[in-house]
Amino acid sequence: MISWDQWKKGFDKWESNTAERLERWLRSPAVLTPGGALLSAALRLKATRDASIEFVLSSMRLPTRTEQERTLYELQRLRSQVMDLQELIEDLEERRK
Repeated sequence: MISWDQWKKGFDKWESNTAERLERWLRSPAVLTPGGALLSAALRLKATRDASIEFVLSSMRLPTRTEQERTLYELQRLRSQVMDLQELIEDLEERRK
């Protein structure tokens, strides 16, 4: 029967060799070139889909993602200004006392 130490050494050797070969394979142009092309195609597809969704939403007079992000930004900016004004009012009230 194989002891734990022997099994562990064998596994470590297998894992090291496998990782080395896999890394070499993943860095080869045979993998990187089609992988890059697939990623580029997926990104173009996503951009087309996003533009289509924006068009449909705006045609239905619903807020698009861009409009929602712009509104959220403005709300955050206004919230920050309100907080600044609250602090200023508190400071002025403390000075009056």
